[in-house]
Amino acid sequence: MNPSNKKIAPSLVALSSAAVLTIYAAGYLRTRSAAEQFAVDGAQRRTAGPAEASPVALPAPPPADPVPASPESKPEASAPPSRKTSPQAAPAPAAASTSAPVAESTEASVAPIPAAPSVLPTGDPTVPADADLRTPEPPAAPPVAPQPQYKDGTYSGWGTSRHGDIQATVIVEGGRIASAVISQCWTRYSCSWIAALPPQVVSRQSPNVDYVSGATQSTNAFYYAVVEALSKAK
Repeated sequence: MNPSNKKIAPSLVALSSAAVLTIYAAGYLRTRSAAEQFAVDGAQRRTAGPAEASPVALPAPPPADPVPASPESKPEASAPPSRKTSPQAAPAPAAASTSAPVAESTEASVAPIPAAPSVLPTGDPTVPADADLRTPEPPAAPPVAPQPQYKDGTYSGWGTSRHGDIQATVIVEGGRIASAVISQCWTRYSCSWIAALPPQVVSRQSPNVDYVSGATQSTNAFYYAVVEALSKAK
C-alpha cells in the first residue's frame, strides 16, 4: 500500500466532518425560529380552556294577585257584575253617542269643491276642455285637368336628309296623337327600314323615336317631318 494514502485519509475525514457540521448548523439556524413559534403555539393551545358559560338571567316571577282585605268583597269577586249595572260599561255608549255627531258634523261641513273650469290657451273659459283647437286643414284642391297639348286635326310635315326627303302625317284627336304615318318617302333607300317608327310617335306622344341601325339618315328625316307637323298643331 502506498504510504501517502495513510496521510491523506485523516485530512479527508476532517474535511467531511467540517462540511457536515456546517450544513447541520445552517439548517438549525434556519429552522430555529419556526420551532420556537410552534412551541409557543402549542403552549397557548394547552393553556387555553373552554370559555366559561355566562349565567343566563332568568325572568322575575309575576307578582301575585292582591288578597282582598275584607271578607265583604268575596261575594263581589265570585259573582261578576252584569253588563247593565257595571259602572265600566256605562261610559261606552256615551262615548259612542258623543263621537257620532262629531263625525256627522265634520262630513257635513266638508263639501266637495267643484273643479274649476279648465282655461284653454285661448283665454275663453266657455270653450270645453276637450274641444279641438287645431286649425282645420284646407280641402284638397280638385285635380286640374291637363290642357290638351295639341289641337285636333290632321297635320303634315317634311323632313330632309342627304339621302332624300320624307313626309309624315299626324292625326290629333282629343288633344292627343291618334296616329302617325309616312305619307311620302323620297329617300335613296326603302322606308320599310323605318316602318317601326310611326307607332313609337303614338305610344310616346312625342317625335322622339329610336335610331334604326343602318338607316340613321332616314330616321332623322322622319323625326324632323313629325316635329314640323306637330308644330302646326299647337
